Amino acid sequence: MSVARLNLMRAGYLLMAAGLVVVKWPHLPEAHTMPLYEGVTLCLLVAVSLLAMLGLRHPVALLPVLVFESVWKLLWLAVVALPRAVSGDLDDAATDVMVNCSLVVLIIAVVPWGHVWRTWLSAPGDRWR
Repeated sequence: MSVARLNLMRAGYLLMAAGLVVVKWPHLPEAHTMPLYEGVTLCLLVAVSLLAMLGLRHPVALLPVLVFESVWKLLWLAVVALPRAVSGDLDDAATDVMVNCSLVVLIIAVVPWGHVWRTWLSAPGDRWR
């Protein structure tokens, strides 16, 4: 993989990590006071930010983090935001999440999808025994 491609991936990891550090990390000390799933989501996203930081050093090895980020955001946009938008039920909170999730196009752009295809989707899987 070229150095330019690796550095593009690093930019994706940096975008993820920096955004989550600014937006989510300040709330971590109060996670125990949050509603259950809000606290779960916060901890999950902080963990993703830590893995994204590791991706700055090992961009190919941590590629599943970029794929995970792409998949969950596309899934949320498709099954939550789109139906709400179509029905006219997109409130301010959902609109904010939709805008933030729309930034996934930047992550999608830096993922080497050919490598993902060759490595995980078309290659034989590991043996079961």
